[in-house]
Amino acid sequence: MGTYDDDLRKFEAEGAAALPVANLQGYVVNDGARIWYSTCGAGAPVVLLHGGFGHSGNWGYQVPALVTNGYRAVLLDSRGHGRTTRDSRPFTYELMASDVLAVLDSLEIERVGLVGWSDGACTSLILAAKVPARVAGYALLSATPDQFNEFFEAVSLMQRTQPNYSVHDLKQITVPVVIAQSEHDEFIKPEHAEHLARSIPNAELVVLPGVSHFAPLQRPELFNSAMLTFLAKILPLEQAGPPF
Repeated sequence: MGTYDDDLRKFEAEGAAALPVANLQGYVVNDGARIWYSTCGAGAPVVLLHGGFGHSGNWGYQVPALVTNGYRAVLLDSRGHGRTTRDSRPFTYELMASDVLAVLDSLEIERVGLVGWSDGACTSLILAAKVPARVAGYALLSATPDQFNEFFEAVSLMQRTQPNYSVHDLKQITVPVVIAQSEHDEFIKPEHAEHLARSIPNAELVVLPGVSHFAPLQRPELFNSAMLTFLAKILPLEQAGPPF
């Protein structure tokens, strides 16, 4: 029997499942922010990028699936989210992408699979376009709790105005891409997902039935199956590395 939380009552009451004990965690200073990260498991590295107003703890159902299947999960709290700080500059996906690269450089990881959710998917898109050599493919913790209103407005502005890639820009993406679109997504319209799938060369569109924008929390097994199917294509497990 799968885990179902379609109305998100369990998540509202309890949060996501607890993350496994980390192999490593710490902070990386990058461009005016202190970025929190952790790693779990061993093997080919997979970076999990959470959505806007979330944090890495939202991946509690996905990290065990990755570790069990032989991957090394790399988590970070995006700039201004969770345990990560921010400076006074506007949020941009390019800046968040540079934070991801700073973490990878600190961990001496050359090439990763990316799993992005919502804003995390936008950051993944930037990474896939800007640094394809680093990307194998892409599919209660606030550091500033007294500044939530400013934080909310800043992230909302970024979401309304970015990324603004043209079809020409999208056609330059050369890494494997899977776009997992929830059947009942409240924010991303089906035509937007279809546009991305048409515009990015050889991109694949996967529709997750019966779920909303919060599929990783609502029906983890459904989301994890799509995630692991994609990763098996781009990150062969024989690339496994040390668990540090």
